[in-house]
Amino acid sequence: MVRANGAVSLRELARVVQTSEVTVRRDVRALEAEGLLDRRHGGAVLPGGFTRESGFPQKSHLATAEKTAIADLAAGLVEEGEAIVVGAGTTTQELARRLARVPGLTVVTNSLLVAQALAHANRVEVVMTGGTLRGSNYALVGSGAEQSLQGLRVSRAFLSGSGLTAERGLSTSNMLSASVDRALVQAAAEVVVLADHTKLGSDTMFQTVPTDLITHLVTDEPAAHDERAAAELQALADQGVQIAVAGGGAGAAAAASASGAASVSGDAASAGRSSRREMPLPGQRRTHGQALRGVLAEPGAAGERERERARVADLRRR
Repeated sequence: MVRANGAVSLRELARVVQTSEVTVRRDVRALEAEGLLDRRHGGAVLPGGFTRESGFPQKSHLATAEKTAIADLAAGLVEEGEAIVVGAGTTTQELARRLARVPGLTVVTNSLLVAQALAHANRVEVVMTGGTLRGSNYALVGSGAEQSLQGLRVSRAFLSGSGLTAERGLSTSNMLSASVDRALVQAAAEVVVLADHTKLGSDTMFQTVPTDLITHLVTDEPAAHDERAAAELQALADQGVQIAVAGGGAGAAAAASASGAASVSGDAASAGRSSRREMPLPGQRRTHGQALRGVLAEPGAAGERERERARVADLRRR
């Protein structure tokens, strides 16, 4: 599976071979000892994966259910009439498909896949950057893309990447992609990172967004026994990143409890924008005069944050 796809998650392996993730993890460790693959947090890649980047066909088959849940939740952050930037990636492509229903939206992107997902959306304006086409991920890169972003200002940037750690933030394996992502970040007042559980704890060659510039992280439910993922989420939360976990199992609850984040069930996330509004990301601020859903991040709102967390806990019990 790794040879065919370039990368694979432990969760998918366990599902395919119908065994536990604990057993899969043990076997992956043995294969790594033989030099057949490299372990990554939550999965495995071909040897040399620190600098190797899988192409779109490989990425599109990795953690598909998780990416869908993340996109459902992240779409709830976007308001009518906003201007945003959306970077390249399979998770951001899933997000774009949901943004097609948001009227009055302006989306700036360097991704042909994102533009295609929005091409026939009514009342959604798509602005493409310039640049050179990078065929492996259908993205525009290079100086043309970066120059076209100069002077741009939008409310939020939605980005994905190859790895995410509390120490370095978001990273990717390609220098040109990293450079364009940094330009997208400079254009936005807030940065929302979309990263499934296979990215947590992984570190790749080129840093794109340092941790202190990440406003929100939208991720999926880690395995209940995945202490490393919970520790990574805690470390990110300690540095001020507001975290939302898509999925409602024990793993999500543990991660949310550790990081002070809201956990949204997959059923609620897929039920539509109105359902997601009831389970907001914590720490959201008001932008362009519109009230974003969530609790204000100012220190004086500590009591309000506690009340909101109590409300979320009560909803979970129900």
